[in-house]
This record gives sequence, C-alpha cells and structure tokens, in this order.
Amino acid sequence: MLSRRAMIRTGMAGMAGAAASTLQAQASPAAQGSVRRMLAPTPPMGWNSWNSFATTINEAQARQTARIMADKLLPAGYDIFTIDIQWYEPTASSYEYSANPEPAMDGNGRLIPAVNRFPSSAGGRGFGPLAADVHAMGLKFGIHLMRGIPRLAVKRNQPILGTSYRAADIADMASVCSWNPDMYGVDMRKPGAQAYYDSVFALYASWGVDFIKMDDMSRPYDAHAPEIEAAHRAIVRTKRPMVLSLSPGETPVIRGEHVRQYAQMWRISDDFWDDWKMLEAQFTRLENWNPWRRPGAWPDPDMLPLGRLALGERDTKFTADEQRTLMTLWAITRSPLIMGGDLRHLDEATLQLLTNPEVLAVDQASSDNRPHFVEDGVRIWSARPADGKGRYVALFNPGDKAREVGVALRELALEGAQPVRDLWARRPLGEASGRFAQTLPAHGAGLYRIG
Repeated sequence: MLSRRAMIRTGMAGMAGAAASTLQAQASPAAQGSVRRMLAPTPPMGWNSWNSFATTINEAQARQTARIMADKLLPAGYDIFTIDIQWYEPTASSYEYSANPEPAMDGNGRLIPAVNRFPSSAGGRGFGPLAADVHAMGLKFGIHLMRGIPRLAVKRNQPILGTSYRAADIADMASVCSWNPDMYGVDMRKPGAQAYYDSVFALYASWGVDFIKMDDMSRPYDAHAPEIEAAHRAIVRTKRPMVLSLSPGETPVIRGEHVRQYAQMWRISDDFWDDWKMLEAQFTRLENWNPWRRPGAWPDPDMLPLGRLALGERDTKFTADEQRTLMTLWAITRSPLIMGGDLRHLDEATLQLLTNPEVLAVDQASSDNRPHFVEDGVRIWSARPADGKGRYVALFNPGDKAREVGVALRELALEGAQPVRDLWARRPLGEASGRFAQTLPAHGAGLYRIG
C-alpha cells in the first residue's frame, strides 16, 4: 500500500450509468433511503489497524487495542474499531504482500479470518465472536475488504452460494489490483456476479460487521463503478446498517454525485502518511471536495497517522505544530476521524489532541463549512456552530516561517466587536473588531470561535 500508483482509465461512464439503472430497479429508493438514514449522519470516528499493524494484527492484539479504545477514546466519540487488510492471510507479516497468497476462504469463495491469527473464528464462526465482544465494549466492528473475488477461489472454481454458477463464471481476470495480488475483479455483466457480492455481505452482516472499508474501489473509478454499486446493493439487501468506505483515492471530483449516492465515505487521496508535503496537498483536495459533503456522505482524507506507527518502528514524523494542523484541518472540513496509531503506546499529548471536546464539536456538529481565499500563502476556513451563533475560524500557516494569519470579520458576516475563544486552549482570547489575526508558527494552525 505504501507504493500505490495512480491509474487512469476513461470511457466507462456508459457502463456505470447502465449499472445505476439496474440498481434503481432492484433496490427501491425507499429501501435505499431507510438504510442511508441510519448510516453516518456525522463524520465517522474510530481506529484502524493499518498505520500501526500493517497486515499483521492478530486476535490478542485486536482485543487489547479494542479495550484501550473503549477506555480512552470511546468517551470522546471514537466508536468504530476496524481490522484492516489481510485478516484472511495466515502468513501476513508486514506492509508487503505475498506474490502467491493462499487466503482463508469458505467453500463459496468468501474470505474468512485466518484461524491461526484469530482462534475464535474456528468452526465457521468467522468474526462473530470477536465482533460480539467488541460490541459489548460499546464499540462498532469494522473490517477491510478487497474488491472482487479471491484468485484462489477462481483457481479452484468454487461455487457461488445459492446459484448454479462458479467463480470462473463471474471473474474478470483482466481486472486486477496494481498493488495487491489477492483478487480478480467481478464482471457485473455476468449472471451470478451480484449473487456473489450478496453472499459476501450477507456473511459479514451475520458476523455483526458495522463498517466495511472496501479497497481497490475508487481508482480507476469508472471501471469499478459497477462493483461500487454492487456492494451498495448487497448491503441494502442484508438489511444491516453497514457503513461503506471506499479506498484508496484519488476519487475523481467529477464523480462526486455518484460516489455519495453509493458510499458513506470515500478517499480523496492515496494513502496518507506523516509527511508534511502529503498534509499540505490535502488542503486543495478538501477545498475541491467541499461542495459534495453532506450528512451520510463524507470525503475522506484518510487516517490520522499519530503516535506510534509502522509496526512499532517509529513515532509520527509530524511535529507538534503539524499534528495540530492535521487535526484542525480534519475538524473544520468535517472529515472522518480514524486514528491509525498503536493505542498500546498512546501518550498523553496524543490523547489530548484526539479528544479535545471543543475541537471535536467542530468536526461533528458544524455546518456551512467553507474555505476563504483572502491572501496568498495562508489557508483559512470557517463554519457555523451548531447553535447558529458566530463562526468557527481555522487559521493555517503552511509556510516555513512564523507569520500572522488573519481574516476580516466581514468575510465571516460578522460586525462590530466579537468575543473570541481559542478552542485548542479552551479559553477566551478577548474581543476582535474589524479583523481577527494570530501569529502562527511554521506549519501551524489555530482554531477559534468568534461571536
């Protein structure tokens, strides 16, 4: 995943449109609407294993991490616990992938947990026991899923549950992931294709899964649109409210209307790590995606690479100022907040960064979020607080030297002297009149309420 490369493919819009028509015929708007109303009304908050465990997390580590999450992060609203890629791979050991994977599967080509890593899954129980215990902690349970059907299932030509078709009948062996060798795409024009996806999501719904991060979906978007729609359709048919998160990016902005119809989260970039240039690039992406955000549909700039990362080899490379910039940007743009660091090494500074209630209120309950383009070399966003009074204002200094960053109150539709509160410091700053400005360190940010 660290070395994913962009792929470009065009000319598939017709296929996507045809698939959309099929979906509308097979799943009524009322059915789709009833599920959507239950899914992600606010930006999802949680933890994901990728940044810290790569492919390697096992059941003991998962249970330990979930317990810490329930104790430390759940009170602040982080409630989705997600096991990332290759939980089905018995020999997964790093950020690299086996060239000849032999994933654990059931007799119908559906991925199941590797028993040597997740012992409670033995006897066909899958993630059911682990999900039940995670739920008992007050958390939701999520898993990662690759697009398509396992290549091993095609090699064995396993039957598709409830049909006369087999894996080879539906596999598109020309549709492969550029960075992972586990799967072939599913040709949604073939009989049995939707039945396969239905069977996969029905199995995971039976385990109690609440959140599915589905990978190799958003790029190339038009080529994969039929499978995006198929996954959505399958979730609707389970009648279980499972959030669908599409990965990786960069999802094309021009497909904003389509993606927000069929998923609750979608990646706006490739994998995001603790590198300043990557963080700086997210500003423009979030500006471009701003019109498409709505309750139940959230552009996703990816996980928060904070704390201990990379199989315990290092701590985040972000400076303290850059970490605050990261959290400020994600909050003011109402981005999903998915912690990626190893919670077994959660330090107090990172905990405070993640759980500041006044900052989280911006992410979870603000509206009218918008960028302001008032001066070169700075970034400014504002949003309306939940009570409708005044404005939240985020000031950013992406430059390499400290500087003053400010905005005229008229740009915020505010007049006269206005009280100011520093949300990070959780204290009043006095009043602003005419213009509000602060001196920020290099790569630094501030988050305030004015009025």
